[in-house]
Amino acid sequence: MSISHYIKEIGRGKDGARSLSREQATDLFGQVLDGAVTDLEVGGFCLAMRIKGETPDEMAGFLDATHARLRRLPDNGLTTVVLPSYNGARKLPVLTPLLALLLAREGAAVLVHGTATEDKRMSSEAVFAALGQPAWTAVEPLSAGQCAFVPTEVLHTGLKRLLDVRRAVGLRNPAHSLVKLMNPCEGRALIVGSYTHPEYAVSMADTFALVGAHALLLRGTEGEPVADARRTPQMDAFRDGQRHLLQPAQEGSLAALPDLPKDISADATAAYIRGVLSGRLPVPAPIALQVAHILQEVSRPATPETNRVAAVSTP
Repeated sequence: MSISHYIKEIGRGKDGARSLSREQATDLFGQVLDGAVTDLEVGGFCLAMRIKGETPDEMAGFLDATHARLRRLPDNGLTTVVLPSYNGARKLPVLTPLLALLLAREGAAVLVHGTATEDKRMSSEAVFAALGQPAWTAVEPLSAGQCAFVPTEVLHTGLKRLLDVRRAVGLRNPAHSLVKLMNPCEGRALIVGSYTHPEYAVSMADTFALVGAHALLLRGTEGEPVADARRTPQMDAFRDGQRHLLQPAQEGSLAALPDLPKDISADATAAYIRGVLSGRLPVPAPIALQVAHILQEVSRPATPETNRVAAVSTP
C-alpha cells in the first residue's frame, strides 16, 4: 500500500496543494496508523500537511480513521469528561490534574490522556505520578467520581508513533490537533479541547461543528485543557455540533494574581494541588468557573442526535 498519490495532492505547496475529501483522508490516515507506509512517506505527509494545513473535512476523516482503531474505554453509562494533555508545562505549573481531580470530586468520570511531546516540558503524567496516581496500562471501565490518566500508546501505538515524529522533524503534524478532538470512549463523552493560537480556535470549532461533537473549547494554559489560573478565557460549548457561548473572556487589568508555585516540577505542582484539594489554598477562580461549566454540560441529557453521533463514531 502507498499514500504517495495523496502526498502528490497535498504536497504542492501552500498555494498549489489540493485538499482531500473526508473519505480520502480516512484512507490515508488509516494507512499511517496501521504502519502500512514507509517512514519516508510518513515524513512527507507530516511536512506537507504542516505547510498546507488541515481542512475540517480532512480532520474529520483523520478522526474517522482514528476512532475505528482506538482501544476505547468501555461504555460506563455516563458522560465521561475527556481532558487531552499533550503540551505540558513550560512557564506555568500544569494544572490539568487539578481540574481532573476537582471534577472527579464532584462525581464526574474523568479521563486524562496524553504523552510528552517535548522533553523540556513537565507532563500531567509526571504530576499524577507525584500525586500517587500511576498511569493506567490498559483500558478499563471508568466509574463516577474516578479520574484516570491513560497514555496515548495504550489507546493506539500507531498514534503515539505519529506524535513522536515531532521529535525527529521538530514540527507538529495533524496528530497533535487530532488528539485534542478525539473521543477515546465507547460511550458519551464531553471533549475539553484547547488551543494556543487563534487559527486553531477556528479550525477546532469548525471540526467540532462538522462531526456534531459534544465538547467544550477554550484557550488553555500553554495548550493544556485547563483555564489559565490568572485570567478567565472565553469558553464555548458544542452540543451536537451547535456552538453556545458559556463564558466571555475576562476583560481589563487583573486586580490580583493567584499564588501559583514558581517551581513547575512535578513534586511542587503536586504539593500545590494537594493544598487546593484540602481547602488550605483557594481554587483559582477561572478553574472554578471551568469546573462549573463542565459539570453543567455533563449533566445535560443526551439528545437523539447525540446518541446517533455516538453510534456512528463507535466502530
